[in-house]
Amino acid sequence: MSTVQPIALFSKQRIIAPPGFNRWLVPPAALAIHLCIGMAYGFSVFWLPLSRAVGIDHPLDCPREMGVLARAFTTQCDWKVSELGWMYTLFFVFLGSAAATWGGWLERVGPRTAGVVSTVCWCGGLVISAAGVYWHQLWMLWVGSGIIGGIGLGLGYISPVSMLIKWFPDRRGMATGMAIMGFGGGAMIGAPLADRMMKWFATDQSVGVWQTFLALAAIYFLFMLGGAFGYRLPREGWRPGIAGVADSAPRAAQSRYVPLHKAWRTRQFWLVWGVLCLNVTAGIGILGMASPLLQEVFGGRLIGIAKGFADLSTAEKSQIAAIAAAFTGLLSLFNIAGRFFWASLSDTIGRKTTYYVFFLLGIALYASLPWAARSGSLALFVAGFCTVLSMYGGGFATVPAYLADLFGTRMVGAIHGRLLTAWSTAGVLGPVLVNYIREYQLDHGIARAEAYSVTMYILAGLLTVGLVCNYAVRPVADNEFVSEDSTTPGPAPRVADGLAPSSAHTTPMALLLAAWMAVLIPMLWGVTVTLQKAVLLFR
Repeated sequence: MSTVQPIALFSKQRIIAPPGFNRWLVPPAALAIHLCIGMAYGFSVFWLPLSRAVGIDHPLDCPREMGVLARAFTTQCDWKVSELGWMYTLFFVFLGSAAATWGGWLERVGPRTAGVVSTVCWCGGLVISAAGVYWHQLWMLWVGSGIIGGIGLGLGYISPVSMLIKWFPDRRGMATGMAIMGFGGGAMIGAPLADRMMKWFATDQSVGVWQTFLALAAIYFLFMLGGAFGYRLPREGWRPGIAGVADSAPRAAQSRYVPLHKAWRTRQFWLVWGVLCLNVTAGIGILGMASPLLQEVFGGRLIGIAKGFADLSTAEKSQIAAIAAAFTGLLSLFNIAGRFFWASLSDTIGRKTTYYVFFLLGIALYASLPWAARSGSLALFVAGFCTVLSMYGGGFATVPAYLADLFGTRMVGAIHGRLLTAWSTAGVLGPVLVNYIREYQLDHGIARAEAYSVTMYILAGLLTVGLVCNYAVRPVADNEFVSEDSTTPGPAPRVADGLAPSSAHTTPMALLLAAWMAVLIPMLWGVTVTLQKAVLLFR
């Protein structure tokens, strides 16, 4: 009797979908992974508890003369939030680096293998971090979650992109928007869940973080493995046949693609790199400073008193901090919704036009936000920032489809991986711009309420450069493309929206519903929690 080698479970050939497979089973598999790794956005929920992991009730300060290396190994005093924040930086540096380095490998071995490796890295990183908290070794958090977890982020982020574009050539933007929406939604679910877990596990001797890391690792491991094993690739030559919609291109044209080694050297790649980098730079800097920005700009007006931020009492600052937290949650919700909305809209109006909207509307909003702040219109200020953050998320979700339009679908996962170095760059550039300009303004006597106005104008200028980059994008020359010979004889079967003819086996509807409910229920819970907090903004 023949046996199946374990490695066959992960092979690319193993996950070719049979006739009758419903393509709508693939998006929830991608969401299962993205919702888990998206918790990287919510790691700030751990900073304050970890900053008193030794002192428990209050931070136990290290000697002032203790160096950074000694603090990474000491067990006698607590870590600073700034030192813990290096995990956040490492997340996105290694996300971009891993995606760029192993994007080509992903295309060779298939999305399931990449998804499993992502699962092991992300969840393994949490386990190493849990050990680091238990033994109070800061370097283990940097290596565990920051480096190993960051590699898991990169592989998990790009693992479904090429697959979804192949399954939804007619709705590329919508398909990638659904998956990448999950990455934005991971913190919306994971942060409140982690907060409740830490309170549950906390004792007189522990702040509950290492136990929470282990619990999250176990939950994420099951969800991510379920997602990875739910990945399927369409068989060679498969195309959707949707009633009333003709195939987008002849079969021969659909098999044309630009190889990775050519694609990243083209002018178009670097223009789109600039488009993504500038769009993300403008959004990520504001996202990281959303809470202090609202508090310092509006001050006591948030609670109905005419005081600047510096004149507020401790109790009043506590009140506006709660309102600012609601503002941050609302921005996250628009970041998530924008990923699906704008990417889906791009299927109708085109990717280039969508980015024109991002840049033109973004320039207008950033330039007008200082006026909204001076006028005291909280509703206009919040609406402006929510729109900006929706376009920040939409930029991430639309760019894979933009790349597929330019370079073909065959190597889009690898090309997208290289392009994500733009995210790594923006992850450093955006916060540095916002933070240092703010500090410069304050050091030169500018009032806190006015300290962000120059920043808004500079960000509007960056978006203007992005607009020029987007304008300069042109179709890739025909001589850059190669054709992939089809090995499937005869015409490809036409499947209406993923459903096979009656003679073939069809996907059970119960399985389809279960897959979607597994990801929608946690998302709805996260949305509910976020909206409950957001009500504070307008009380």
